[in-house]
Amino acid sequence: MGHKVGRKRYPHRGSLAYWPRVRAKRIYPRIKNWPEIEEKRILGFAGYKVGMTHAIVIDDRKHSPTKGEIALPVTIIETPPLKIFGIRFYRMDQGKKEVFCDILSDSLSKDLERKIKIPKKRKELAKEFEKIEANINKICDLRILAHTQPRLAKLKKKPEIFEIAIGGKDIKEKIEFARSILGKEIKVNEVLKEGEQVDVIAVTKGKGIQGPIMRHGMKILTRKTKRVRRKPGALSPWRPYTKTWRVGRAGQMGFQTRTELNKVILKISSNPAEINKSGGFLNYGNVNTDYMLIAGSVPGSRKRLLRFRLAVRPSRKTFQQAPKIVHIAKGA
Repeated sequence: MGHKVGRKRYPHRGSLAYWPRVRAKRIYPRIKNWPEIEEKRILGFAGYKVGMTHAIVIDDRKHSPTKGEIALPVTIIETPPLKIFGIRFYRMDQGKKEVFCDILSDSLSKDLERKIKIPKKRKELAKEFEKIEANINKICDLRILAHTQPRLAKLKKKPEIFEIAIGGKDIKEKIEFARSILGKEIKVNEVLKEGEQVDVIAVTKGKGIQGPIMRHGMKILTRKTKRVRRKPGALSPWRPYTKTWRVGRAGQMGFQTRTELNKVILKISSNPAEINKSGGFLNYGNVNTDYMLIAGSVPGSRKRLLRFRLAVRPSRKTFQQAPKIVHIAKGA
């Protein structure tokens, strides 16, 4: 008997972890889940993707197979200061969080008028906080309302508005902390630290309508296949003739909200001359404000707003502290 050669079989490559694969509702993401920590601090930040380069760092982990000097791909994120323009309070209604009220700052930026309609008449802040103190038992949580300042980065964009959570367990302490930063600017080094792990939430690059070969990584059929080769082998069995959603089909590819966990912050700096090169970065220009370096790649295109939060479930396998940087290559 001759030796039987097994037939090559390919598993289903299109991940069903994200379904349906539809376009994001807006070009910058929302964050629905935040880490629960006892420390009273801001739990997230935002920045604009500049591009990628590489850095030479010293890997001093005890049992690392790459111990010594290694080259790491890094992503450059420009992080102009965020402006805290409001506080949003939540209450519980039938087991779900519902907005109780918003308190806006007295000094609102003129750029904010390009994004939202600012009410002409506003109540005094003291009276607004008195209302919150009178209903403190109804308040279950709060978020600070922040907006970006793309003018500082010399980007022709409208300010983006989003919520950021605050750490802590006591509601009264969180209200006092939010009140102390209302109307102020916060910088990235006041929120995040070098060596910390963050989750990156972003909208990926849009690639339009694509077929199942590119979208799901299916195998191209043999040359004797009838009509077309770049299609699924079968959409359903003969009986029962029921088309299932698990079969990869053509459709939208990219421009979807995705989260990458446990990205390590290698460097936070306010000196952009360290990384700027003559002519600026491709399709971006020069970095003009604070920036940070993140190990590895992150989703999204250049100039797109990325959001960061403290890691929900930090990894023990990656760097637990920022490695020493020997050299940073000036990016493309």
